[in-house]
Amino acid sequence: MYEAQLRDVAFFRKLSKRELAAVAQQTDEVDVSSGKELTREGEFGQEFFVIIDGTAEVLLGDSPIAELGPGEFFGEMALVDEERRTATVRAISPMRVLVMTRQSFRDMDRAMPQIHEAVAEAIKERRAALQAVAAG
Repeated sequence: MYEAQLRDVAFFRKLSKRELAAVAQQTDEVDVSSGKELTREGEFGQEFFVIIDGTAEVLLGDSPIAELGPGEFFGEMALVDEERRTATVRAISPMRVLVMTRQSFRDMDRAMPQIHEAVAEAIKERRAALQAVAAG
């Protein structure tokens, strides 16, 4: 059902149609109002998000550091590493997002080893970008 939106995410691009359909079955579409916090820095994460429509801002403390739009994702770092969220993500317009729970994300990661390396690379890139912003 959401295969087209998921295919826009870099680490899902290598999946077959069948694999992508299996991942899509593990997601729910959620409407989000402007101003809603989807993740909060310092909290433990339970979901991974893919933006279908709308825009969100990424904040470190109270400082905006990035904007995310359709096809972009967030929330993977806390799910894979079981660490606290590294940033707050807040909707700055009405949004539609696909949401995958921690357990579904882990099941996907184990069942589709080709995704594991791509997810690890995405996390590495995000950490480097956050360190660069924090350094200043």
